[in-house]
Amino acid sequence: MKNTSRLIASLIAVVCFACPVMAEPEMSSGQSVYVPAYSHIYATPQSIPINLTALLSVRNTDPHKAMTIASADYYDSRGNLVSKALDKPVSVKPLATWEHIVPEMNTVGGSGAKFIVRWNATQNVNIPIVECIMVTTRSGLGISFVTNGKEIKE
Repeated sequence: MKNTSRLIASLIAVVCFACPVMAEPEMSSGQSVYVPAYSHIYATPQSIPINLTALLSVRNTDPHKAMTIASADYYDSRGNLVSKALDKPVSVKPLATWEHIVPEMNTVGGSGAKFIVRWNATQNVNIPIVECIMVTTRSGLGISFVTNGKEIKE
């Protein structure tokens, strides 16, 4: 009986340490987010570029509060500003998504292109998901992949 009690106590301890603790969601009233994007990749031994469509996606994950995208700037491989995706800030409703497309034939960004997305809110909100989806179906290929944004300090 004594050994059984110790065994049960040990099992409970193992289960408690193995279970993830539910952390509070990250909240913020604004960030600058670096998002890798690729206007093309090299997928052959001859280093022939394969052009990609890039879809920048900003998803408001807060079910109750709106957020504002202040800017979404597109930079090339050398770090030069190529274009601004927004003329003015845009509000994104709760659980809504804002998107911007860089067409497949627009290769000015290069393989090291990126977006800097700046967003804010009037109060703390759930941090949005900021990602870029690259895709092509040319020449019988089916290539697609996603990059995740990373908060930066400017």
